[in-house]
Amino acid sequence: MENAQIIGVYGEVGGLPTPVSANVSEEQLPEVRIYTVTAEWIQSDLVRGSRLRYSQQWSLIADSNNHKNIRTVLPSGPCAPVSGELLSGFSPIKGLRAVVRETGSHQLLEIWDCHGLRKCLNLTALNIHGRVYDDAQFGRLSWSECENKLLYVAERSRNSSAETQDRESALRKDRSVYCEDWGEALTNRSVPAICVVDLRSGAVSVLQGVPLDVSPGQALWAPGSQSVIFVGWYHEPFRLGLKFCSNRRSALFKLDLNGLCESLSADNLSVSCPRLSPDGSTLIYLQGKVFGPHNQCLSLQQLDLKSRKTSTLLDVVNRPQTGEFAGVYEALPSCCWSADGQKVVFSSACRNWKNLFMVDRRSKKVTSLSDNLSDPDRVFGSWKLLTVQRDLMVVCCSSPNTPPTLRVGFLPSAGELVIWQTLQQPATTFDFYWNILDVTPPPEEDNKQYAGLDFGAVLVKPSQPLCETRIPLVVFIHGGPHSQFPAEWNCTTAGLVKLGFAVLMVNYRGSTGFGQDSILSLIGQIGGQDVKDVQRAVLTALQTDTTLDPKRLAVIGGSHGGFLSCHLLGQYPDFYKACAARNPVINAATLLGTSDIVDWRYSSAGFQFSYDNIPTAETLAAMLQKSPIAHAAQIKAPVLLMLGGRDRRVSPHQGLELYRVLKSRGSPVRLLWFPEDEHSLSRVDTQADCFLNTVLWLHQHL
Repeated sequence: MENAQIIGVYGEVGGLPTPVSANVSEEQLPEVRIYTVTAEWIQSDLVRGSRLRYSQQWSLIADSNNHKNIRTVLPSGPCAPVSGELLSGFSPIKGLRAVVRETGSHQLLEIWDCHGLRKCLNLTALNIHGRVYDDAQFGRLSWSECENKLLYVAERSRNSSAETQDRESALRKDRSVYCEDWGEALTNRSVPAICVVDLRSGAVSVLQGVPLDVSPGQALWAPGSQSVIFVGWYHEPFRLGLKFCSNRRSALFKLDLNGLCESLSADNLSVSCPRLSPDGSTLIYLQGKVFGPHNQCLSLQQLDLKSRKTSTLLDVVNRPQTGEFAGVYEALPSCCWSADGQKVVFSSACRNWKNLFMVDRRSKKVTSLSDNLSDPDRVFGSWKLLTVQRDLMVVCCSSPNTPPTLRVGFLPSAGELVIWQTLQQPATTFDFYWNILDVTPPPEEDNKQYAGLDFGAVLVKPSQPLCETRIPLVVFIHGGPHSQFPAEWNCTTAGLVKLGFAVLMVNYRGSTGFGQDSILSLIGQIGGQDVKDVQRAVLTALQTDTTLDPKRLAVIGGSHGGFLSCHLLGQYPDFYKACAARNPVINAATLLGTSDIVDWRYSSAGFQFSYDNIPTAETLAAMLQKSPIAHAAQIKAPVLLMLGGRDRRVSPHQGLELYRVLKSRGSPVRLLWFPEDEHSLSRVDTQADCFLNTVLWLHQHL
C-alpha cells in the first residue's frame, strides 16, 4: 500500500466540509415570503495544513399566507471565504453582522450592514482588555435589544488601573508568579472579563461586580439590556480543566451595568447554556451535578425571570426504554426556541444515534423530529441542530457513508410530520455498508449495582470487499469515556473502510445516550467492565457477520480509547494483531499529579474527590491495578503510539512509559511525537500524519 494512495484517500474523506453554524432571516413581500439561510462551513485543506472557513447562502420562497409551504429553493451562490473570523453574530432586527476578526497580532471588531463596513474598532490598540475569547466554553457575541451595544468575553487586562485591587490580577504583574489556566485547549484562558461596546460612541468597557471567586462566560443581555446574565465557574481553591467536563461547580448570575451582581441558580451545581425566550420572560439552561462523571445526563431547567421560580422542563433520564428519549448530553445551540416561546429544540445522543428532539413546555412531552428510528431505510444516523429561527430549523445530517448534509424544515404543529428539504448535498457519498449492533453482556459480566444494562456498536465495512478473502476488522474505541460514537460521518472510519478495512465503533457501558445509570455503572469499573464490553462487542460482530476475519483484528483509539486499546492487548494477548493509540492513559497512578482533571482520576477509580485530597497507598494501588501498565508484560501485538507534546489532559509521559516498557522487552513499538499538538491531536497536518502512519502500521501487521 503506497503512501500516495493513503494520503489521496485521506484527502478525499478528510477534506469534505462540515456546516458549523447557521442564521435565518425573513422578508415579507406582497405575494411571497422569503427566508434567507446563511451557513458557515469548515473544511480541512491538506495543502495549507489548515482549516478554511466559508459561508454560503440560500433563498427559500414560501407562500405569503402559508409560510411552511416552500415553493422554491433558489440555488446558492458561490462560497465566500471567511478569513480570520473568531466570532460573528447577526443582530435580531436590522440584520447587522458583528465580527471579531484577527489580523496579524491585532483583534478588530467590525460591524457590517447591506452597504458594507459600517464601523471598525481595533480592540487590541484600545488596550482595555486582553484577547477576546472565541472558544465554545466561554466565548459568545451578544447584541442588545436596541442593537447599539455588543457583549463579549475577553481576558482581563493586566495593566488596567481598575484591577489593582483584584488580588489575582495584582499577582499576575509579577511574571514569575504562576498563573492558573482552565486546562486542556484553554491554556490561554485565566481571568475572563465581560466586555461591552457602545457602538454609537465606540467606547469599550469592562463590567465590574463579578464575584472574585468566579470566572464569567457564556454571557448574554437580559431583557431591557440594562443587565447581563452569565455562567460563573468557581475557581477557588484552584482551577480544574473545563473542556469536555460538564461537572464543574458553577452558577447563573445577573449583573447590572452598575456592578450589582446576584445569583439566579442554586448552589453546588453545574450549569451551562443559558438561552433567553423570544419574549424575554423565561431563561432555560442545562444543569448537572458537581464532580463524579466528567460528562453526564443533564436536566433542562426553566427560570421565570419575573417570579424567579425555577422548574424542571426535562429531568435526568436514568434508564430509557428502547426507542425512547434518552436524556440531554450536549450543549444547546445558541438559538433553540420556537417563535412562540412554547417549544425548545435540541440534539442529543440516543443509544448509537444522534437525534433531533422538541420538547413542549406545556405538556413536557418530547418528540423526535429525526427520521423514524424503526425505518430500515433511514438514511441519516446523526442529526445536529445548527439553529432554529422563525420556526425554521437548519440541521446537519450525516451517516457513516454520507458526509455532512445541510437540511431545513419547519417546526411541526401537533400531529404533523416535518417536511425536510436538502439545501446542500455532499459532494460525494460512499458505497459502504453499515448497521447497528445491540449488545447484551452475559450474566457473569453484568454490573450487580446497575443490572440489566446493554450497550451497542456501529459496524461499517466495504459493500464490495477489495478481494474475495474475509475483511480485516479494526476496532475503534472512543475516548471520554463518557462520550459516544453515533452513526455519523467519521473521516477516520471512512478512510479505513475505503482502504479495505471493516471498522467497529463501540459504545461500551458508560457511553452517553444510554441513560445516567449506564454512565454511573462505569465509576470504579474502568479497566474491567469497559474492556469486557469492547471484547463482547467484537465477539458479537464476528459471530453475526461471517465476512469479518477473526484472525486479522486490530484496535485503535485515543485517550480513554487508547487506555482500552492497550488493556485489550494485555488482557487478550493472542486476540489482536496490531494497535494504534493516540495519547493513551497508561498508568492512572502516575497520571494523578499531571492531569488538568485530577478529580476525574479519583472518580474513575471509584474514590471521592475533594480539593485537599492527598494520594494514599490504597488509591495509588487501585489506580495502578486498573491501568494497562499492569498488563504490559503480556502485550505481544505491535503498538503504534501518537503523542501530543502539549497535552494537558493526558501527559505524553503516559505513552512514553509504555514505550519504554515495550522497548525493554523487545516488543514491536513505534512512537510519533507532535511537539506543538494538544490532547486531541487536531492540527490538520497531524491528523493526516496519524492517519497515514496508522494505515501503514495496520497494513504491515495485518
